[in-house]
Amino acid sequence: MANTIVDCFVTCAKHLEGLLAEEIQSLGGREVKETVAGVTFKSAMLDVYRICMWSRLANRVLLPMVQGNVERADDLYALVQQVPWEDHLSPTGTLAVDFSGSSNAIRHTRFGAQTVKDAIVDLLRTKTGKRPTVQLKQPDLRVNAYLKRDHVIIALDLSGDSLHQRGYRLQAGTAPLKETLAAGVLYRLGWPNRWQEYPVLIDPMCGAGTLVIEAAHMAMDRAPALNRQYFGFNRWYGHTPLHWREIVTEAQDRFAAGLERELPEFIGLETNQATLKAACNNIQRAGLQDKVQIKHQDLSTLAHVIGNQGKGFLVTNPPYGERLGEDATLLYLYQNLGTQLREHCMGWDAGLITGNPELAKRMGLRAKRQYSFYNGALPCKLLTFDVSPEYVVKAHKHAEGQAQPSREAYVEAPVSAGATMFANRLRKNIKKLKPWLKQQNVDCYRIYDADMPEYAFAIDRYADWLHVQEYAPPASVDPERAQQRLLDALSVLPDVTGVASNQIVLKQRRKQKGTQQYKQHDQTGDFFPVTEYQARFLVNLKDYLDTGLFLDHRPMRRQIFAEASGQRVLNLYCYTASVSVHAALGGAASTTSVDLSPTYIGWATKNFALNGLGEQHQLVQADCLKWLEQNHTQYDLIFIDPPTFSNSKRTEQDFDIQRDHEKLLTLAMSRLHKQGTLYFSNNFRRFKFVDQLLYRFEVEEVSSKTIDPDFARNPKIHRCWRLYHRN
Repeated sequence: MANTIVDCFVTCAKHLEGLLAEEIQSLGGREVKETVAGVTFKSAMLDVYRICMWSRLANRVLLPMVQGNVERADDLYALVQQVPWEDHLSPTGTLAVDFSGSSNAIRHTRFGAQTVKDAIVDLLRTKTGKRPTVQLKQPDLRVNAYLKRDHVIIALDLSGDSLHQRGYRLQAGTAPLKETLAAGVLYRLGWPNRWQEYPVLIDPMCGAGTLVIEAAHMAMDRAPALNRQYFGFNRWYGHTPLHWREIVTEAQDRFAAGLERELPEFIGLETNQATLKAACNNIQRAGLQDKVQIKHQDLSTLAHVIGNQGKGFLVTNPPYGERLGEDATLLYLYQNLGTQLREHCMGWDAGLITGNPELAKRMGLRAKRQYSFYNGALPCKLLTFDVSPEYVVKAHKHAEGQAQPSREAYVEAPVSAGATMFANRLRKNIKKLKPWLKQQNVDCYRIYDADMPEYAFAIDRYADWLHVQEYAPPASVDPERAQQRLLDALSVLPDVTGVASNQIVLKQRRKQKGTQQYKQHDQTGDFFPVTEYQARFLVNLKDYLDTGLFLDHRPMRRQIFAEASGQRVLNLYCYTASVSVHAALGGAASTTSVDLSPTYIGWATKNFALNGLGEQHQLVQADCLKWLEQNHTQYDLIFIDPPTFSNSKRTEQDFDIQRDHEKLLTLAMSRLHKQGTLYFSNNFRRFKFVDQLLYRFEVEEVSSKTIDPDFARNPKIHRCWRLYHRN
């Protein structure tokens, strides 16, 4: 059996086919041909065993049994029964069937798998009077069926479980690479044939340590499946244990010799404690605790970690930025990586796996080559770098009047003319606001609001942080161009504003439906206090689309503070109750704040505590309309700032400001003292009062008086009215 020539198909991740074909040839495969996500070849069974042991790129090794066209489900059943399954499986053994693909006849993989299983079971029961049972985990025989159009291939899966499962990685990081993909990256970088050239290999963002482990195993000539206990051929009738033992012995001997080699240093850096622990555990299971170092350090310590190595190899898979606000962090991370490479790794080789090649352009290094990969379903690029002066991106020409850099200077990326104009506009805005800010006791304000249409952002300063909101570009704008402008803008913000890059938070602002703007997007819990006149408020820039403080309502809060002394104040749709806090600090006799969200009522409670305010200030979690219907207390000063639309699950019906404002204001005015004042605000630009309200009450628009200089460019950000009872 060892010398019997068989046809095989080996699967792999897309774009690894060429590398896999080379690997299969080196392991004894003949007539190797690439196909989508795999290769076909002919081989002696002994070399098939060798491929199962040594392939670093293959996912599954399949041995086709039969193939043919199936126009009906009965055709599939009949085709499967052409195989003498009694030659492959004990009639009392266990069986699993994996089915992929579909056709007009077989539209569901579950139905296809069931048909294949029934055909095998029925044949064995007919011939032996006994039947195998289904066992999904580590069965005696795993059958793979692949259907494309009307053609199906039925094969034995000799790998059993996917070969990317080496046995060492039981814990993964946040954006893990499969072991096979990590190996593919290292093959593309030439590591297996060049590792002797390098005194050190480092992954400065190592996650679960997969890249470092795979690199060390390659250098040590350790077979990826050496410690693997289960293969699909273990209990297959065609298995020859003696020949498999020969392959195992060969692998053990090569690994023993590899342990005697003089190896490079293998180093991984990781900042997250949980991921660091996972990496250390993985390294121990891989038997590399004496060969690989994992350090609880970040990218900025690279120079200290590598010392004065004149040459080395850096490979890394940075985070992809899936959560709200991470794009800004990633830009500065990539810029920092480029800086570290240029300043401390000249003469090195480097490889970077990225799901966002545009960010890699900000490193200040031109990639030597790039290759396409898929990390799961995510398309990625592998960028290779020769870290040398030849590939360093030179500084851009500075605008007229700015200092010229030295001839050899370089920056993270050339700054476009548009980015320079954006930076100049930002400086102009900040300079213009300075006299006004000197008169205010506020550390939260807007410094830019889509002043340049092509740079459509709102940028707010919160103490030592920046909150950047990108308005979603219209469909007519090329997404790649929009992203370039965003990255251009982010790249100049630290220099122009003096805010550290790790304290800049980015969000994309789209048209929100219902309560989307109030939904939690992350769970950092990063709250910090800010100052507004006499008040202090907790803000959170990361976890929600909004921050906990609507900056455009600052003048309205100032007005409430001025009018609140001795008054009974009601704040409806109170959000985090910033208006109520100002009223309380202004001497209000009492405040009542109502909001449907328990999250924001809890936040409001913390705001009151932060300002040392007492029990006369009531916080109520309730639907505002229902609460008004049930509560008959009279108030002297009322503030209402409802959403434009809301369809919360906590209410029986949705709320629409245009449709429902008459009911809302009628109820609210019935709770307002005869000499009282009600302020009503909303940001629905097409809002129009129903005539009946204008006849019943005194209504005066005061919008222009509720806009501070930092929002002067966008006077329609909200509208506000003052309502009184008619005498």
